[in-house]
Amino acid sequence: MGRWRDGSGVLVVGSEGGEVRVPLEIASSYRARTRGLLGRESVEGALLLTPANSVHTFRMRMPIDVAYLDRRLRVIAVRTMRPGRLGLPRVRARHVVEAEAGVMEGWGLRPGAQVDVLV
Repeated sequence: MGRWRDGSGVLVVGSEGGEVRVPLEIASSYRARTRGLLGRESVEGALLLTPANSVHTFRMRMPIDVAYLDRRLRVIAVRTMRPGRLGLPRVRARHVVEAEAGVMEGWGLRPGAQVDVLV
């Protein structure tokens, strides 16, 4: 697992029907995490914020799906957030994945799911 750097990768979601691979943008620096999805009209794939245990959608232009991951990259919770909201911090969360609202269900990203990050 290790420590990731800002850049791109692939989010691999294991599911009963196989695995789903999603293009991933990694935001590990303070500056990249702070910028996140602000000002964007859409997202190609997903954005991984690391380390992170909460997010907000102030100044966002679109609703997003948010998945909270623990240190072993297991999904703790998945929420859909409208713009202008503040998400509650998740105590066990170490990473957060953000994507356009509605796509995570199709990827099989739900509590208990295991994911992997390939760089």
